[in-house]
Amino acid sequence: MRRSLPLVAAALFALAPTAPATAAPVDPGEGSGGIDHPRGGEGPEGSEIAFEFQDDRISESSGLAPSLLHEGVWWTHNDSGDHPSEVYAVDEDGQTLATVTLNVERRDWEAISLAQGPEGVPTVFVGDIGDNFGGGWPNIRVYHFTEPEVLGDSALDPSVFTFTYEDGGRDAEGMMIDPRDGRLYVVSKEFAGSVYAAPENLDPFGENVLTRVDSAPLFATDAAFSPDGSRYAVRTYWGVSVYDGTNGVPGRSVGSFDLPEMEQGESVAFTPDGTALMAGTEGANSPVWRVPLSGEQLPDMAAEAEASPASDEDEGEEPQESGASGALPLILGGAVVAVVLIGAIVLLVRRT
Repeated sequence: MRRSLPLVAAALFALAPTAPATAAPVDPGEGSGGIDHPRGGEGPEGSEIAFEFQDDRISESSGLAPSLLHEGVWWTHNDSGDHPSEVYAVDEDGQTLATVTLNVERRDWEAISLAQGPEGVPTVFVGDIGDNFGGGWPNIRVYHFTEPEVLGDSALDPSVFTFTYEDGGRDAEGMMIDPRDGRLYVVSKEFAGSVYAAPENLDPFGENVLTRVDSAPLFATDAAFSPDGSRYAVRTYWGVSVYDGTNGVPGRSVGSFDLPEMEQGESVAFTPDGTALMAGTEGANSPVWRVPLSGEQLPDMAAEAEASPASDEDEGEEPQESGASGALPLILGGAVVAVVLIGAIVLLVRRT
């Protein structure tokens, strides 16, 4: 939902444009933090609009995640406000392919992730984690349901995990799930934002305590892991910070950059091949940008794929001889023939 917070933040940045994110009072150690940006820009070279949502119902897209079963399909949902409890599957043209209605009370849906669920199958996780009252909710909830093998409209009763923060309520808009072990993380949206880790094993019946493990960029609005888990990204209204998650969270920062200017940037996700980020914004028929990654920002899977075609080509080719060395056998063969012919001529002359 559109708020005045971005305008207030922009004014603060105008007064102190280089102010970094600070850690929360509870400090679990040296955090990686992240550099935030006071405004959107053009984005890295090669950034382009991938598609625009065509469904008028999707007017406040606040989360984005690629399907694990259907190529070219993305899942999204609306923010808080006067919206039904619906999750949408859209194609690469922004057309809605399926609407899944969740029979639950919604407070403030802010994030969506797909990962292997408790049953070991691709699962859609919807984060009802926003809190416009600044920590007024006693807990937050993450709903989850099995990703449909066949896309179509449906209604269902999702399962739910309930969470509380170890250091009191927080407003949060970022949620990500490590594909390697299924661990869930929530990123709070504050001046002194934080990354919170869920327990390794979740209790589906009781409250699960979120533990602060790192600081986060100012006003984080979403977060996502790469498909192989080797990188994760935390976005803000204006930019994104990418981290090396090879050894888990917190990870080492591998760079931050502006995202293309958006009305109110709220979502981020890695492409299935890991070569780019998809970044979305609220608004009617809002665009989703494809933002290429490079260098250390590339997940291991993408870096290896980028390097393998050249190596495969090298392995498949026979060694090429240079012009001089390749012609040497012909030259030597010609010389031998010439010697034989000359010798035969000399012998013939002597006999005559």
